[in-house]
Amino acid sequence: MTQAGIGRRAGALIAAAAAVGAVVALPGQVVALPGQTAAAGTANAAEGRAGAGNAVARHTGLGGAVVGRAGAEGALPPYTFDSAAQRVQGAASSSDAVELRTGQTYRDTLKRNGKVYYRVNLDQQNAYVSVVAVPRAGGKAEYGDGFKVSMQDGSGTECGYQQANFSSSEFTRPLAAYARREIKADSSTCQRAGAYYVLVERESKTSTDDWELEIRHASEPVLKKTGPTELPEVWASGTPGPPAGGPQPRQGGSGVHDATSLTQGEWRSDIRPGQTLFYRVPVDWGQQLFATAELGSSAAGDEYVGHALVLSLENPALGHVDENTVSYSGKPATLALDALRPVAHENRGSYDEATNGMRFAGWYYLSATLNPEMAKEYGDGTVPLTLRVSLRGDAKPGPGYDGDPGRFSVTADDKEAAEKGVSGAQAASGSDSMRVVAAAGIGSGTVLLLGLGGWTLVARRRAAA
Repeated sequence: MTQAGIGRRAGALIAAAAAVGAVVALPGQVVALPGQTAAAGTANAAEGRAGAGNAVARHTGLGGAVVGRAGAEGALPPYTFDSAAQRVQGAASSSDAVELRTGQTYRDTLKRNGKVYYRVNLDQQNAYVSVVAVPRAGGKAEYGDGFKVSMQDGSGTECGYQQANFSSSEFTRPLAAYARREIKADSSTCQRAGAYYVLVERESKTSTDDWELEIRHASEPVLKKTGPTELPEVWASGTPGPPAGGPQPRQGGSGVHDATSLTQGEWRSDIRPGQTLFYRVPVDWGQQLFATAELGSSAAGDEYVGHALVLSLENPALGHVDENTVSYSGKPATLALDALRPVAHENRGSYDEATNGMRFAGWYYLSATLNPEMAKEYGDGTVPLTLRVSLRGDAKPGPGYDGDPGRFSVTADDKEAAEKGVSGAQAASGSDSMRVVAAAGIGSGTVLLLGLGGWTLVARRRAAA
């Protein structure tokens, strides 16, 4: 069928839905059915996730889009999980572990002092299983509180692990870490194809809350032939000057899934105490990423708040790379991530976690969290946050993968998304397509789904993006 035909058919369904009071939602939107709150229309609210009642509800009618926001100064916006994530339950024993498939996102709940296993069936590729742990926003934490994720073979031999914790900041925030299995010509450990096990375990001293987990399994092809393994002794570690052009508005997302895309530049957001904002930056082979964050001044006071802002960096497989923190006393306060080596395959041979993490091209994730203690001294309103992102160096060819690098590359579409500020969720839904789902309430609580089945309404949205 032609695009015009698809458009006419979709328009008829939308009109029919509107006639009975349906709500038409685009991907990633929250839909409220007649008689329901916006939170009741979400899968996360059905699972009882705290704070879902403050989600943004977007209702699209014939007269245009109206955006409503519940509790602007109430509970913080909740973490945005991948809407396609599949619910699983980690096992107490590796023998009962559920399988995680490559390319799929999963969700689970990790109890206090919890210890759970998952299974992955690996071939002769590098494998990464990442975990984003999401505690209750604004909670208390002590130094060392966190979790560990590791990968083991059938004999219990540990292939690779990472630990994530709240460090010296005494408040909770989303934490990311990954486990990995790498194919190495000079190693005999964890090299066989077959079943491996991912262990996620809490390392908390004070927290009594359960943590939500967002889990991803990714594969990376091996190289066609071995490349350089030694790191250059000399590299450009000096911090470049600030990007030109002045700050541009670009609000961060509420999770990895809807992280706001950035490119080189100066980007302005608003952040509330206890809130975490997420961004992503495409960094190609041979490029260096530099990032600084600045809290704007406040007229509300001059009280000192330690660890007022935490800025964290994760790589394309969501392995932790680096973080930094800064205090605040009402004046502008700036922090910078350490200078990082250019993205290179040989970085993975380093024992330094930050260097090791800069091992492949792709989307690198920045998250900024504002200390909830800021509310006591400066109120619960927003604080201006400016991110300055610089990319040094021209993109170089990849290391020569024996297969499609997938997420471990930077494409022309990625660069376009970064220029336009497209979120990860928007990019995942397709820049040229829009799925239309209509839901209408009929009778006493009966819901009629007016779907388009396998149809896709093609709409050229690039100009409006």
